[in-house]
Amino acid sequence: MEFYAVIDTNVLLSALLSKKEDAATVKVLDAVFDGTIIPLYHPSILAEYNDVLHREKFHLQECMIRKVIEAIRQFGVEIFPQPTGAVRIDMDDLIFYEVAMEKRDDDAYLVTGNQKHYPFRDFIVTPAEMIAIIQAAGTI
Repeated sequence: MEFYAVIDTNVLLSALLSKKEDAATVKVLDAVFDGTIIPLYHPSILAEYNDVLHREKFHLQECMIRKVIEAIRQFGVEIFPQPTGAVRIDMDDLIFYEVAMEKRDDDAYLVTGNQKHYPFRDFIVTPAEMIAIIQAAGTI
């Protein structure tokens, strides 16, 4: 089974910085690479990934950043959502929400470590919740 998901930048960053292979963020990123999660993205989302992951304070290797962003572009689906008119605490997060909303008919999720930045909705989940959803479906 495949799951559509918008992956918040904080999830990717946590996965790349994690020392634990069994961390939920790492499992989410692994699910992208194995095709269980089909990432949904917009050019603005890719730009944010690129900007944040290249910040010097994180000391991430260029080859790893490229590998992750290219996997999202290659295995994902580019979405150009209709504006929802929603207002977010951090308006930079709006595009993540709107992309997920655009694919709600396909049961798309928004996976984030910052749920407080979004309204309470059942499709906005933490990395651990996303992994539980995948496991409940018998996919992993």
